[in-house]
Amino acid sequence: MSTSTRAAPAYLAFDLGAASGRAILGRRVERRLVLEELHRFPNGGVRLPSGLHWDVLRIWEEMQQGLAQAADACGDRLQSVAVDTWGVDFALLAGDDALLGNPYHYRDSRTDGILERAFARMPAAEIYRRTGVQMMQINSLFQLLAMVETGSPLLEVAGRFLNMPDLFNFWLSGRKANEFTIATTTQCYSPLAGEWDHELLAAMSVPSHLFGEMIAPTTPLDTLRDAVRAETGAPPLTVVAAAGHDTACAVAAVPGTGPDFIFLSSGTWSLMGIEVTAPIITEASQQAQVTNEGSVGNTYRFLKNIMGMWLLQECRRTWQQQGAALSYAELTALAAEAPAFGSFIVPDDPGFLPPGDMPARIQSFCAQTGQTVPQSRGEIVRCVLESLALTYREVADHLAQLSGRVLPVIHIIGGGSQNRLLNQFTADATGRAVVAGPVEATAAGNVLLQMMAMGELDSVAEGRALVRHSFDLESYEPGNGDGWEAAYARFRLLPRIEYESE
Repeated sequence: MSTSTRAAPAYLAFDLGAASGRAILGRRVERRLVLEELHRFPNGGVRLPSGLHWDVLRIWEEMQQGLAQAADACGDRLQSVAVDTWGVDFALLAGDDALLGNPYHYRDSRTDGILERAFARMPAAEIYRRTGVQMMQINSLFQLLAMVETGSPLLEVAGRFLNMPDLFNFWLSGRKANEFTIATTTQCYSPLAGEWDHELLAAMSVPSHLFGEMIAPTTPLDTLRDAVRAETGAPPLTVVAAAGHDTACAVAAVPGTGPDFIFLSSGTWSLMGIEVTAPIITEASQQAQVTNEGSVGNTYRFLKNIMGMWLLQECRRTWQQQGAALSYAELTALAAEAPAFGSFIVPDDPGFLPPGDMPARIQSFCAQTGQTVPQSRGEIVRCVLESLALTYREVADHLAQLSGRVLPVIHIIGGGSQNRLLNQFTADATGRAVVAGPVEATAAGNVLLQMMAMGELDSVAEGRALVRHSFDLESYEPGNGDGWEAAYARFRLLPRIEYESE
């Protein structure tokens, strides 16, 4: 590392995903953003007799290790720290701020069938009108309803609801607050009213007093707790609520110019959308199951949550258990050699949500829908990748129609942007130019938002310009349109879960 890099102010990003967590240092050096991974650790659900949970105490211990390494590397040059995580999951604190149990994992089965029971309390159309959020059984609102239905004693003694980044911010800083971007994933917040939706919470018998102060992204919270400093050797740095939701951080680092681009944050989930200045909440957007999530600068991400690389991750895990330890590159190479357009799945089918034997589930879906059943690993992976690309086409068309905007470019960011075959499939299926990168968009966005909070950057636009100067990007042009048009017509005939508007 150069002397100029070591001398630059440093910002520590904790990027906590559903599969792994990382501590990443970010610095601005000579008009470039430089990222350095200090610490990485596995993450995932822990199954207990009570269900699937997150091991938050181990995550916290890993974070302290990362903070100690950052302090050792940077000393007083370390300016701030911020946390981003996956959406919807939450912790409950008692009146004395003690953690009440291990937070549940959003893939836990306790919310199976919950939507129909929720709609008996308030119709789907009314819930969407109030929240503008896509109906998914994993949303915080429905997790809370599941607790209500089972008579969970935690709701009786809880004093505060905090989403996962809010919990870690509290442990770091001592300040309890609900950050805007993560709060909007809960389906407990009304973007039209600009506050928690207490009438909706009452309809679900969820205690409203759990929901507290809402703060904007890029808000400095407080100085790092003395106890954490003593444990890690960190200087008195600032804890920043940059953007609690990892997708909000990633979108802040999209290297686009102007407003008319589609972002696709590709990882375990694919988050595909556009930026808008106000929520779009209409009957058409409800039918398309498009969601409105908070972003930086009082803007919204108008997007669709898609079951993304999770499908491939679970296939790979199943094959590893069977003795075939294949890398993602090897699986993609097998897919490239497999016949095109053999069969398709609907990635968001609820059957693909839980962990399990994903290849068998894909084969079962194809058999039940009267398609050719993929047999080889290459055929199954190609089915996944082509189905994702066709889903992206469907969502891109909905975004253009619902917003009334021309959207000629798709920016793919995150780990999934490394899959060149899927990138080309996406360009071919959508008929749009694709720009892939940066891979580290979430961590980059986390750092950029910290820099805004600390006065080193003036705006998201300035941060995006910094990203364009800092990372190599790859471009893909569409081709093979006829084959993809016929495939899309077949894909559109597959059955989908629909929710009544009445």
